[in-house]
Amino acid sequence: MWFRLKTCWCKIHGNVCFVKLSVFITFSGSLLLESKINPNTAYQKQQDTLIVWSEAENYDLALSFQEKAGCDEIWEKICQVQGKDPSVEVTQDLIESEEEHIEEMPETSPLIDLPSCELNKLEEIADLVTSVLSSPIRREKLALALENEGYIKKLLQLFQVCENLENTEGLHHLYEIIRGILFLNKATLFEVMFSDECIMDVVGCLEYDPSLAQPKRHREFLTKTAKFKEVIPITDSELRQKIHQTYRVQYIQDIILPTPSVFEENFLSTLTSFIFFNKVEIVSMLQEDEKFLSEVFAQLTDEATDDDKRCELVNFFKEFCAFSQTLQPQNRDAFFKTLAKLGILPALEIVMGMDDLQVRSAATDIFSYLVEFSPSMVREFVMQEAQQSDDDILLINVVIEQMICDTDPELGGAVQLMGLLRTLIDPENMLATANKTEKSEFLNFFYNHCMHVLTAPLLANTSEDKCEKDAVVGSTKSNTICPDNYQTAQLLALILELLTFCVEHHTYHIKNYIMNKDLLRRVLVLMNSKHTFLALCALRFMRRIIGLKDEFYNRYITKGNLFEPVINALLDNGTRYNLLNSAVIELFEFIRVEDIKSLIAHIVENFYNALESIEYVQTFKGLKTKYEQEKDRQNQKLNSVPSILRSNRFRRDARALEEDEEMWFNEDEEEEGEAVVPPVEKSKPEDDFPDSYEKFMETKKAKESEDKENLPKRTSAGGFKFTFSHSASAANGANGANSKSVAAQTSPASSNGSSSKNATLTTAVTATKGSLVGLVDYPDDEDDDEEEETSPRKRSRLGS
Repeated sequence: MWFRLKTCWCKIHGNVCFVKLSVFITFSGSLLLESKINPNTAYQKQQDTLIVWSEAENYDLALSFQEKAGCDEIWEKICQVQGKDPSVEVTQDLIESEEEHIEEMPETSPLIDLPSCELNKLEEIADLVTSVLSSPIRREKLALALENEGYIKKLLQLFQVCENLENTEGLHHLYEIIRGILFLNKATLFEVMFSDECIMDVVGCLEYDPSLAQPKRHREFLTKTAKFKEVIPITDSELRQKIHQTYRVQYIQDIILPTPSVFEENFLSTLTSFIFFNKVEIVSMLQEDEKFLSEVFAQLTDEATDDDKRCELVNFFKEFCAFSQTLQPQNRDAFFKTLAKLGILPALEIVMGMDDLQVRSAATDIFSYLVEFSPSMVREFVMQEAQQSDDDILLINVVIEQMICDTDPELGGAVQLMGLLRTLIDPENMLATANKTEKSEFLNFFYNHCMHVLTAPLLANTSEDKCEKDAVVGSTKSNTICPDNYQTAQLLALILELLTFCVEHHTYHIKNYIMNKDLLRRVLVLMNSKHTFLALCALRFMRRIIGLKDEFYNRYITKGNLFEPVINALLDNGTRYNLLNSAVIELFEFIRVEDIKSLIAHIVENFYNALESIEYVQTFKGLKTKYEQEKDRQNQKLNSVPSILRSNRFRRDARALEEDEEMWFNEDEEEEGEAVVPPVEKSKPEDDFPDSYEKFMETKKAKESEDKENLPKRTSAGGFKFTFSHSASAANGANGANSKSVAAQTSPASSNGSSSKNATLTTAVTATKGSLVGLVDYPDDEDDDEEEETSPRKRSRLGS
């Protein structure tokens, strides 16, 4: 590791026994590097302005000076400390690859001679311990010496003497000694230091850091403040001792020892391993004690257990599961299977529904461990549970309700639960065996028993009654919304994120749900929210649907005129160049690039007058160009048909045409069963068609002639404004009292009070690629084979 320090200044300072080289940043004066000049460290002078040396293992440092004079001054002081002649270029003999010599070191090689363990020798011992840290061979020799002579226990006896005598200088030296021994990174030394006999004295030595004005009180915290709670009495003394030891060593690593520098990171790797293996032993010993775990589960689910006791039990399981992460995969598998056998999931179902926030939080953490380990295990449990319980008490519904009812203003718990739900409904981690398909079974379960709980807040906050109740008096928006509360907006954003995930991964099930509930219309109501992040979530949901390029979805969008709220949001945004503006334009650009003809025709025919003034991008002009090119191709195709066929085709009696369509429709339903996508409530498929093609052409010409008279009005921002109906019937072509689509406003049939068939004619037909009366046989949905097996293929000529 090299630091180029041409903007710094350095100095050498300290006493005879402890000399340090310090480097400071010039402009701030802050300390950048501090390195003790050890007698055995090899320093090299190179190129008159460079001093190079090694610090610890695998770390090389170099000081580069602007002037030769500055380099010479520092070099002379380094040589003075080590007792070398400044004329040399290397202060010590270099050893190539010291690590290679460790294994070759003979057993009879001389160990380091340790000074006698006396008070007046503590300073010498401290210097010795700190000086060997840069040399792997010397560290190894010192560790062997400390181990063989029982030196550590003698040092800790001196600690008690120094503390009784209030010998501050000796205590400071003992801090350096014990800290240095920890950095030797030897497991055999840790066994001695962390034994019940020695560990509290080790903690005591580490309280006397020379850099602190007053010593810390770590022993007082460990003995008086930190209380060991046994939720169930632990009879195994070895297990209890192991738990105490692990807690105290973890405390030493995390609290007492300072954060290791870049040169010390490898010094404590064995300490980390020591804690790791202790945790493995604790989990294994608890897992083998079935009587202990059975008693814990019994008390956890007992209604007579008081709240404080239950909280302790849940926290115990939380820590127990956290320790399990240290196990090897096969041992972790056995661990969670043991918990499942004892009934961890039914127990979680009880505690997650409790009022105590701390208990619910701990239960959520335990549930996350289970989901992360085996989502299939959780799915299997909830599907079996559904056969015996009501929807309200199903585990997944309890999780959804906890997400919805999170009281945290930032919804931290809700975010965690949403991630767990996404893992559970992710087809990528669902299994497919010879006997069953988990994907089809679980998704059928989820959409039948759980989806209505997930979408309840969304539907409640986008209902017509809610919008009318929350409408702002005097507002220019016809459907002013809704969740102005920031926390509610955050919750709806989380739900929309999950639904967007479903659109991408659950093509068949979510398609049925969206069209049955007219869900996209309800989601797009949120485009009016004052919270831009929520409007973007709604737009992302629609973008993901359009990204599938599914004609069933496209027909649903065009029939329901669902581009209105998106275009209104774009126009309301005005000339502001922000994320909302970019996201909306990207949506239309995708439609243009992918050449989705049905959507292009709908957009151009209904909204181009409002969008043609947007010229800072070429997206909308490009849509118009695509539309005109497709229209020319259709005209050329029509002109290529012999005139006698065209005349015969268009001279058919209108009633005969309608009867033929009805017969064809009925025959198709008898042969193929129900439609893939059941119609939205209040739908009237028969209203989607005109009485005759000639009548439709007259209506279209009348509409085009009145377009100039009935153009959308400009808003104060200079754009056009469309009205947007929330009624489900608008999505199916019904012209109810509240339906105010653009096509209905400009249609002469609507103004003359004629039937709803003509009022929705333009939208119904222009979205069907120029077919005769809107009848299109769309290709089969690209669902998975397993979904086909469980749910028969159900195509519809209508596509809605």
